[in-house]
Amino acid sequence: MGAEKFIDAVNFWNLKFYLFGGAMTIKRNLTFIITLILLSPIALTSCGKSNKYKSPHPPKVTVSKPVEKAITEYINFTGNTSSINTVQLRARVEGYLEKVFFQDGATVKKAQQLFLIQQNTYEAKLKAANAEILVQKANLEHAQTEYDRYSDLVKKAAASQTDLDKWHYQRDATAAAVMQAEANRDLAQLDLDYTTVNAPFDGRIDRRLKDPGNLVGSGEKTVLAEINQIDPIYAYFTISERELLRIRDENKELKRSVDRDWKAPVSMGLANEKGYPHQGFLDFEAITIDPNTGTLLLRGIFENPKGLLIPGFFARIRVQIKKDVQVILVPQKAVGYDQIGPYVYIVNDNNIVERRTVTLGQDKGDMQVIQDGLNGQESIIIEGLLRAYPGRNVTPVDAAESNPGESK
Repeated sequence: MGAEKFIDAVNFWNLKFYLFGGAMTIKRNLTFIITLILLSPIALTSCGKSNKYKSPHPPKVTVSKPVEKAITEYINFTGNTSSINTVQLRARVEGYLEKVFFQDGATVKKAQQLFLIQQNTYEAKLKAANAEILVQKANLEHAQTEYDRYSDLVKKAAASQTDLDKWHYQRDATAAAVMQAEANRDLAQLDLDYTTVNAPFDGRIDRRLKDPGNLVGSGEKTVLAEINQIDPIYAYFTISERELLRIRDENKELKRSVDRDWKAPVSMGLANEKGYPHQGFLDFEAITIDPNTGTLLLRGIFENPKGLLIPGFFARIRVQIKKDVQVILVPQKAVGYDQIGPYVYIVNDNNIVERRTVTLGQDKGDMQVIQDGLNGQESIIIEGLLRAYPGRNVTPVDAAESNPGESK
């Protein structure tokens, strides 16, 4: 645009404002003209040269090859801990609770006395039963003497056979009475023994449910407390039918664990523990699959000498399947998730980002086992994921050559 055209343009706008500006003043026209003069260098410059779009450089991303490695393959489950034995201590005889010999929640030993129920009534019954035995034994001795005497008299024809038969009957009936009295004595002794409630095994006892002075065992076997044996301790978990079949196909020895001739190793970790520090073995497998859930109940047993594991804990459980399995691993930070499932981004030969759906296996620290989806030769994006999306051109930088803190 030349100077003459610029002047023509100014004249044109002046004429237009003169004809149609009505309310515009000469001052406004001058202001407009001055503005055009000030902007004219920009207009002249823009008319003389055109701008061209220059695309930015492809973003850098850090890539690495998957790692191929032989590992021990595991399968993970979740379950709960449970005591190996649980007993409700009950009052088996009626009486007033006299004493409690433990602190609530304490650790107790087998045969340790825990409760004492009123004994005097049962001691008196035991004495009466012993007295009855003495009476019946005296009767038996008398009947035996008379039977022997009448046996001699019958031989001498000095007594009738009827008298002999009577004492024969009396002797045998009295012998039975002695046996009945001895049985009553044993029952009285049992009732007296039941007044003392002892621990059936080593374990931890819950709080007492009855305080001293209460009448217990009246019309029912009153629960006094509950005791659990927690060393060793169980962990129950379930396995799906599909996983069970896969394990049995891949590890034939695992079948023998049910027969107890081979102990399948099992590891366990609590919710706040790192890894699986508790070691045990499988000791039970249910005989049927639950038709409602399609799962099979399994049980592991673990040593618990310090009693740190208590029933009801949430447990993470790991069962070994195979050793020396060749697998592909990628860093866990390279794995993403969406509605389709887990995936990784790879960079192809043309430096274009591609999405690759993968099937995950177990995790190995910061690495993730890939069961399917990779062949081990891909360039996996491990850093710069926020700048990568399928179809985008990128500049790959090998992780071995890049600064670990450069791309994030």
